[in-house]
Formats: sequence, structure tokens, C-alpha cells
Amino acid sequence: MTSHTAAGTAPIGIDDIELATSHHVVRLDDFAEANGTDPAKFHLGLGQDEFSFPAPDEDVVTMAAAAAAPIIERSGTEGIRTMLFATESGIDQSKAAGMAVHSLLDLPSQMRVVEVKEACYSATAALQAAVGIVTRSPGQRVLVIASDVARYELDTSGEPTQGAGAVAMLVSADPKLLEIEPVSGLNSADVDDFWRPNDSTTAIVDGALSVTAYLDALTGAWTDLAAQGGPAMAEIDRVLYHQPFTKMAKKAQVHLAGLTGEDLDTEIVAGTAGGSASTGPRDTGLATSTLYNRRLGNSYTASLYAGLCSLLDHDADLAGKRIGLFSYGSGSVGEFFTARVVPGYEQQSRRQAVTEALDARVPLSIDAYRALHAAELSSAEDASTPKVTAGPFRFAGVKGRARLYERA
Repeated sequence: MTSHTAAGTAPIGIDDIELATSHHVVRLDDFAEANGTDPAKFHLGLGQDEFSFPAPDEDVVTMAAAAAAPIIERSGTEGIRTMLFATESGIDQSKAAGMAVHSLLDLPSQMRVVEVKEACYSATAALQAAVGIVTRSPGQRVLVIASDVARYELDTSGEPTQGAGAVAMLVSADPKLLEIEPVSGLNSADVDDFWRPNDSTTAIVDGALSVTAYLDALTGAWTDLAAQGGPAMAEIDRVLYHQPFTKMAKKAQVHLAGLTGEDLDTEIVAGTAGGSASTGPRDTGLATSTLYNRRLGNSYTASLYAGLCSLLDHDADLAGKRIGLFSYGSGSVGEFFTARVVPGYEQQSRRQAVTEALDARVPLSIDAYRALHAAELSSAEDASTPKVTAGPFRFAGVKGRARLYERA
């Protein structure tokens, strides 16, 4: 296989990664029963089994801090001079949500902290910016955090695709997990497939247009990757996709197979994937990479990287392999880039911790979920939130129109 890392330069990529989610979960079997819907519509039609939902004292800040804290505990803060917080669930029109994370984690003051926005794509923009910073100053490390709560109006088609989650990544030279290759394929187009106006707490989505825009972005990004001299599909061992629902990853895989002429496996159920090219469709890790997202629901900016966590945690044969990653954000921006898995990656598995966290979520009855969904805490009046979360950080309420956070 061809290497696309520049000669004489240290590889740069993801040195550490962590995944966090919320206190509550809504099971789609319960959702189906309450709505008189066949559960297969969700399990098969969407590829989803349940979705995370935050407690009243949780939001993107608390999940982000929970994801980043173990990385800081393991690696310390030496050389971390930048935090890039990617979200489309921002808590303020001016102040970056990362400032609250900076305080909760007691990070050094000698840092730049900014928020990055472009729908679900922005975590990849932050990741690529982090690579640029480390390229310029190889002794520095960058903390990249993607954290989101996907919310749609009650009784809409998007409602069962809600979710919540955060992924934190430490970007450095000579990384222990993933070496990011420098060639990317890009595609941008002004499309109103999904957006959230400033005066709305829920997103607006044109489902059919969103699927079309996603696949158009994949076509454009893949075509541009080839034009930039990127690897051919035959040189890519695994492929990850943004997963607003895991069935979308299947649609994308079918589309990519058509673009490349490759016979790629399109099953998203673990244990049903194909084998080598000589025995059937080539297994590129589609089913393995959707295991966490089937349970998290949509985590917007964190979705692609939750898929990366799932792949790293469940595939024992990745050392030295090349992964293709397709990142998509409505509105729209798509990017297809590649990375190499570093031997020894399996020593940093999150599998047990993530599984335990998913299993520990407290189920919501549908009535309780609908009440919590409808509850909105205004910044106009001082208020305290009830202590619910079992996580390490909590949103404590509002005072003087400012949001307050604390260690739980």
C-alpha cells in the first residue's frame, strides 16, 4: 500500500480518544409501543435501537468535560495550548462552550479556546486545524472535543433519530492511535437540508433532501480525493461514515461501492459482514463501526468519531491498516480523508468503559421523556437544576443570565 505521509516528517494524528454520553436513555421499543409503530421501522429502517437523552443537569459542556477528563488524567496538560470545541448545540451566541470545560478541568490559562461550527462536519474541521497547529509546532498538543445533543420536535419523523454524546481527542505528533494522512477530498454546497434557526431549540430537517445532499457530498469529496492524489478504494481497508442514523452509513457504503466499482459489504448488523474480496463483498468494518451509534443515537459532530471508537474497540486486526473517514455536515460540507492505525492501538480500548456507561443509563418512560423534552430552562430568570446526573460534571443552573457548572 502507498503511504501518503510526507517523507522526513513526523506523523501527526490522534494520540488518545474518549467517548461520553448522557444519564438517560429512550428505548425505541418503548417509543414504538407508545406510538403504535412497528419496532422494525426503527431497528431495521433506521438501524437504531435506542437514543441517549440528557438529564436536566446535563448538556454539551458536561458531556464534553466527561469525555476529556480521562485524557487529561492520563496525559497531563503539558504542551496543550489549544482546545477546539466543535458543536451545533452551542449554549451561547458569543462565549465558546469550551470555556466552561476549561474551567471544569482546571486547564492552564496559557491556552486558546474556540468553538467551531458547521453542522455535523465541524469536528473534522477542528481535527484538521489541530493537525495544522501541530505541524507548525510539533511539541504542542491540541485537545479537540465534539459534543452535541440532537433534538427534533415531538411527533416528527426526526424524533427517533435523536441522541447525545461527546468525543474528545488529543492530537499530537507521533500519535499512539491514528496517523492522519495529508490528502483530503472536499465538497461544499449551499443546501437547506437541515438547520436550526436562532429562535428554535429544535432542528428543522428535510429528510429526503438531507439524504440526497449527503450522498452528493460523498460523490464530490471522493472525486476530489482522487484528483488530489489520494489512495484508491483498493488501498483502503476500512471506511467510516457520519451516522445520523446507522442505516445512513449503509446507504453511503452502497453509494461508494457504485462510485468505485468495488464490491463492498453493506450489512450494518454485527456478525453478518462478508469476508475477503475472493469470497464475497469486502468487509470494511461497516457493522463494527455502527455498534455504539445504534445505542447512542445521533450525536451530530461526535457521530463519526463515535464510529471510530467503535471500530478501534471491536476490530482486533487494524494495526497498520488504512481507514477512510467521510465526514458530512448539513448545509453542506463533506470531507473524505484517510488515516493509518498505529500498532498497539488495542492497548487503549474503551470497550468495557463505554459498554458499562451505555448499560448504566437510566431508561425514561415515554411520558417522562416527553415532559423532559418540553422543559426549557430560560436564561431570563435565576434557577437551579435538580441533581440527577451520575456523571462527574453537572449544569447547576442559571444566575444573572449566566450558565453555572460544577463538579458533581
